[in-house]
Amino acid sequence: MARRVRKTQHLVSGYLEQVSSKVFSGFPKQLTQLVGRQHGVYALYKGSHLYYVGLATNLRTRINHHLRDKHAGKWDRFSLYLVRKADHIKELESLVMRIAAPRGNASTGRLPHASNLRSQLLTKMKKAQEEQLDTVLGGRDGLVRRVRRISLAAPVEDGARQPTLGPYVQRRFTIRATHKGTTYRARVRRTGCIYFLRHRYNSPSWAGKAAIGRPVNGWDFWKYKDASGAWVPLSQLRRNPR
Repeated sequence: MARRVRKTQHLVSGYLEQVSSKVFSGFPKQLTQLVGRQHGVYALYKGSHLYYVGLATNLRTRINHHLRDKHAGKWDRFSLYLVRKADHIKELESLVMRIAAPRGNASTGRLPHASNLRSQLLTKMKKAQEEQLDTVLGGRDGLVRRVRRISLAAPVEDGARQPTLGPYVQRRFTIRATHKGTTYRARVRRTGCIYFLRHRYNSPSWAGKAAIGRPVNGWDFWKYKDASGAWVPLSQLRRNPR
């Protein structure tokens, strides 16, 4: 009796990449026939630069809506990816946001069911470091015990001596700064830590130094959007925590 081979179901069933937004006004019927009301993940671009990533149960309608909502005028091309299983869409969107950090997305994307392996890696690194020192020094002397006390958790050690955002933060938000015609963007977590170019900083000043390469008063350098929608210096947080 022949063994029945189970056919694999692929996650992505189809895609369109780098299509002009003008297709919605020029060929709406053809796009509808092709995509219908299928769900999946989409990306918006301004030229060749990624602007925004999202998910939708009706891709065609959602992307078309972005031509008129707050994203209007900020993109002119799009890509879409039809996904067979809707329960994977959110994680796919989060992965793309965490990797690409699109300018138009306010959050970095959450992976609530995944483990952050950073602490495990740090533990293994510290153990390996101790073993290396034991081999070189021939025993657990004072230097080895000192190495145990070194914390590898903070990428910017000196940042701990700078004022942090922790006491003034209640939720995640985006900050930005402009220097010599270049705009820099970073994200503030609930802990008050600042994530800039995939690195974590304990203070606005150290994040600012990482951006322009020299010491800076981060509380004046970085700005955030207040309740009125205006971009104001981070120093305002001390009066109006968010």
